[in-house]
Amino acid sequence: MTDEPDNLEPARKLFAGPVTFLKSAPQLQFLPDPVSPEIALSGRSNVGKSSLLNALTNRKAIARTSVTPGRTQELNFFDVGEPRVFRLVDMPGYGFAKAPPSVVEQWRRLVRDYLRGRVVLKRTLLLIDARHGVKPVDGEMMEMLDQAAVGYRIVLTKADKIKASELEAVTAATQAEARKHSAAFPVVHVTSSEKGLGIAELRAAVLDDITT
Repeated sequence: MTDEPDNLEPARKLFAGPVTFLKSAPQLQFLPDPVSPEIALSGRSNVGKSSLLNALTNRKAIARTSVTPGRTQELNFFDVGEPRVFRLVDMPGYGFAKAPPSVVEQWRRLVRDYLRGRVVLKRTLLLIDARHGVKPVDGEMMEMLDQAAVGYRIVLTKADKIKASELEAVTAATQAEARKHSAAFPVVHVTSSEKGLGIAELRAAVLDDITT
């Protein structure tokens, strides 16, 4: 579902064009110059963030998928379009149980400071595993986004992994949770990177975000 159905084809063409890895930023001083709109992807470790990024860009390995949750501990920037139209920002996964407290705190500081200070950040895509719904750690991330006044879209991932009735229930529950948060977009996007469900509509939503 998208506000601008007419965006489907322009969005497809944009994401089908050049998408190139720019750089990783372990700290704020390594961020690229804020010269283009940015769309960030955030989610719990093992939520399928890399798979969604690959699906959006219609590529198999633009983002490395890993069986080890929590591997990404930097902000990874990708240029979309030639000439560049916007940047995708792959944020570190959160909620990894085995990480030492110092690593978790470093993650929180990097993400919080990026969200609060990045003037070109247009929207964050907050990924939630459809099999589990909104977990307490997801709620913490939503609070962080609310406090940073960063608008975000909630994206349910792995929707093909559960029954239709369960998906309907978790979607409704997620929408109800979204209504409690000031910065959350009211529409919940339901996706499957493996089956392609909702990917075209999410591309169109991203295009709408960077052009409004």
